[in-house]
Amino acid sequence: MKKNSTKGFFFKPYEAPFETPFEKLFKIFKELITHTSGDFDEAIDWLRQLDVEYKLTDSNYTIDDFVEDLKKKGYIKEEVDGDGNSGTKITAKTERAIRQQALDQIFGNLKQSKTGSHNTKSSGKGDEQTGEFREYRFGDGLDNISITESLRNAQINNGLDEFKLTENDLIVEESKFKAQMSTVLMIDISHSMILYGEDRITPAKKVAMALAELITTRYPKDTIDILVFGNDAWPIKIKDLPYLQVGPYHTNTVAGLQLAMDMLRRKRNTNKQIFMITDGKPSCVREKNGDYYMNSNGLDPYITEQCYNQAAQARKLHIPITTFMIANDPYLQQFVNHFTEANQGKAFYTGLKGLGEMIFEDYETNRKKKIN
Repeated sequence: MKKNSTKGFFFKPYEAPFETPFEKLFKIFKELITHTSGDFDEAIDWLRQLDVEYKLTDSNYTIDDFVEDLKKKGYIKEEVDGDGNSGTKITAKTERAIRQQALDQIFGNLKQSKTGSHNTKSSGKGDEQTGEFREYRFGDGLDNISITESLRNAQINNGLDEFKLTENDLIVEESKFKAQMSTVLMIDISHSMILYGEDRITPAKKVAMALAELITTRYPKDTIDILVFGNDAWPIKIKDLPYLQVGPYHTNTVAGLQLAMDMLRRKRNTNKQIFMITDGKPSCVREKNGDYYMNSNGLDPYITEQCYNQAAQARKLHIPITTFMIANDPYLQQFVNHFTEANQGKAFYTGLKGLGEMIFEDYETNRKKKIN
């Protein structure tokens, strides 16, 4: 819709933004490489099949031309493994592009804001001006004194003939604290994430990549650590997210929570939180002797009780846990309700579609503690 130079409006057919053949294929390629967990050859095979079905290319620009451009632009490279076998791998540049695309897809409707501007509700001696003024108090920093308002106050109080500036004339501009947050993101990689032919791990990976990109680019003073949990729990790097795969694992939620809290204990930030993305009930714990106790039938009280204990421990450490349960089973919701009550955290029962928006919404809500 365009505004007429005289009056009224007129309509015209939608015109998609111009994209080069490479840009069009690169969008699809980034989706495919996420689904294939970083397997370049498989992603290109899928791309060729899609090309046959949907005529993505023509004689002027083929899939082979696209692969050659990926090499020239530094998105892929040839590598030789320990056995001497060569193969094509994606580069760190591609990993960043995938995270950026995930960010655009999930958080693309968010308005731009200043980097790291996470205000708290508390005003006082902080690091961001609010536009509100008050009288000077002993201990206020000189950099918070508003020269314009103080001179104006001095003129009103003392007049122009005998102008002077006293302590009583000083006006300070209020400021707010910018809270810094340390976040641990837990991702369930148990077998149920691909059970019954339903791919739940790819959307979970996208959310994790989007959240990681959001924090590292928009909130650089914050920290984010990522761990995965199956029979055990272990940390992964942000760059590993595209390659994440589900294993033949049970769900050891206790191990994930223990590792998450260990990570957060080492952080100096006042504000700490855990995000947990899971689609299944806890079904595994590791005993003190190293043996695993596993039970996939229903909710085992022995396992769930240990989960509740970990939730309560996190509460004592002032670490809220936000659980995103990708399941609608009533008995699983019952477990999450008890778990959330023990932690005094939050829980969302959601399908995959709205997962990213809720994660961001809760992430913002949790940034409201004053740093002393």
